[in-house]
Amino acid sequence: MSTSTSAVDGLLTAADRKWRALGINRRDRVALAADLRAELEAAAADGLDPAELLGADPTEFALRIAEEAGVERIPPRYGQVLGVASAGGILSLVVGYVAVISLHQAFVAAFDLPRSVRVPVWLAAGVFYGGVAAVVVAGAVLAVRVALRDAPRIRHTAARMALLLPPALAAATAAAAAFGWALDFPLTPIAIGTEAAIVLAAFLAAAALARRWSVTATG
Repeated sequence: MSTSTSAVDGLLTAADRKWRALGINRRDRVALAADLRAELEAAAADGLDPAELLGADPTEFALRIAEEAGVERIPPRYGQVLGVASAGGILSLVVGYVAVISLHQAFVAAFDLPRSVRVPVWLAAGVFYGGVAAVVVAGAVLAVRVALRDAPRIRHTAARMALLLPPALAAATAAAAAFGWALDFPLTPIAIGTEAAIVLAAFLAAAALARRWSVTATG
C-alpha cells in the first residue's frame, strides 16, 4: 500500500467519524466517502498532499462537505435518550417493587411449593434477577418510545434498546456478581456501589449504542 493511499484512508476514517457524530446515515456516508476519496486520490495523483486539500482540521472539512451536499442529519440526543431511559427504568423498578410488596401474599399462595421440593439456588437467582431486568428494560423502552415519540428514528431506538439491553444487563449482573464473589460479598457501601455502577454503566452503554445504531444506520 502506498503512502498516499494510507494517508487517504486515514483522512476518510477521520471524516467518517465526524459524519457518524453528526447523525448521518450509512448510505449517505458511503456516498460522501466515495466523492471525497475520488478528490483526494486525484490530488495525490497530481503530486499534492491529500491532507493539504482538507486543511488543518479534517473534521471541519467533513462537516462542510456534508452541509454542501445537503444530507439529512439526525441529532443523536444522547443526553435525552439516556435520561429518559434511566428514569423509565427506575420508575418501573419502583412500581414493580410496590406491586410485589402489595401482592406478596398472593404470590406466596400461588407459588408455594411443598417442602420436599428444593429449587436450585442458581434457578431462583436467575428468576429473580431476570424478572428485575425484564421490568427495567420494559420501563426504559416504553419511556423512550412514549416520552420522546417526536424525536427522529426513536421507534428504531426503542426497538434496538429492547434488543441490546437484556444481554448487556445479563453480562453486567454476572460481572457484578463475580466482583462480589471475589471479595466474599462484603456489604459495604463501596462494594455495593461498585456493583451498582457496573450494572448502570452497561445499561447506559447499551442505550447509547442503540441510539447510535439508529441514527447512523442506512436510512
